[in-house]
Amino acid sequence: MSQQSAVTVVGGGIIGLAVAWKAARAGHRVQLVDAGERAASWVAGGMLAPVAEASPGEEELLELGSASLRRWPEFAAELAADSGLPAGLREEGTLVVGVDGADRTELDMLADHLASLGRSVTRLGGRELRRAEPSLGPAVRRGLEVPGDLAVDNRVALAALRAAAAAAGVDFRDGRALRVRPGAVELSDGTAHCDVAVIAAGAHSGDLHPGLAGRIRPVKGEVLRLRARATALPPPTRTVRGPVHGRQVYLVPRDDGGLVVGATQHDAGFDLDVTVGGVRDLLVDAERLVPGLAEYALVEAIAGLRPGTHDNLPLIGELEPGVLAATGHHRNGFLLAPITADAVLAALSGAESPATAADPGRGARPVSDDRGGQPCG
Repeated sequence: MSQQSAVTVVGGGIIGLAVAWKAARAGHRVQLVDAGERAASWVAGGMLAPVAEASPGEEELLELGSASLRRWPEFAAELAADSGLPAGLREEGTLVVGVDGADRTELDMLADHLASLGRSVTRLGGRELRRAEPSLGPAVRRGLEVPGDLAVDNRVALAALRAAAAAAGVDFRDGRALRVRPGAVELSDGTAHCDVAVIAAGAHSGDLHPGLAGRIRPVKGEVLRLRARATALPPPTRTVRGPVHGRQVYLVPRDDGGLVVGATQHDAGFDLDVTVGGVRDLLVDAERLVPGLAEYALVEAIAGLRPGTHDNLPLIGELEPGVLAATGHHRNGFLLAPITADAVLAALSGAESPATAADPGRGARPVSDDRGGQPCG
């Protein structure tokens, strides 16, 4: 594939924007097609936390996420330079905390699992945790410090990516993709011709190509955005995540005194309603960790659809000559954006992919075989 290939990227979320920006930066002629619908990226908490979210049986995902996390500082620096805007990267680290005995057992299991993989985390008691983050409440008795896990302000990063892509020459086209085939993306209002099409349409990707049919499912996640009022304690400086009585919750700070609280996880099709039960559970669990949240303003309650796969690994690579997949990132879209963009560039140039574990040629088991996992970032 030549350096001046015509590339059409389908999807304007974090993955589509990252791929389009990097491909245009590398010299390709890039068009990005997007239907203008709210992407899961707009809803996300923006955690870059492969270690804190590690689960037994997902070692390949841990390695892929760790490799992408190492790329994030350079990715953010390039993004800020190209866009002239902040990239939104936060480097304070992550605390994983627990409340009751079962939660503390879960933390011990996570620490032991990571130790078995040669990855150490620091175990902290309640007093040590409150010294690190004074907003944590007395119910928090134990935790793990994961300084290498970072976070990014999702909406700041998306604005920077769109600006950087435009500056690199990406042509933005509004339109709904109906089908992707070699040489063309068929749209509701015409056809976008290209040398290579990249499917990065998130939860909607499965409808666009036979190689993705039945392999991507929407996983609904409800998220709250809060803001510290003048009379309230400031939010934690680090990302803080549960479990709380066995239920996962995360709190991700923003630079403006804001706090993102998430996320529920439901296989509910393409339902985007925010439910009373979802809001209740998030607030109850978050307030258990940080009691001062009762004084915060509730700014937004919103839901998004993560693109899930049967094994929680994305699908990145060639579906057939002229058609690439960059989808199925589930809760890890922001974390895996740098390595996904690098993998697509490798495919465009014929180089070896840095994301071989995510090869879409691996077994296409039914997506209803849900192995679960932590809430999305």
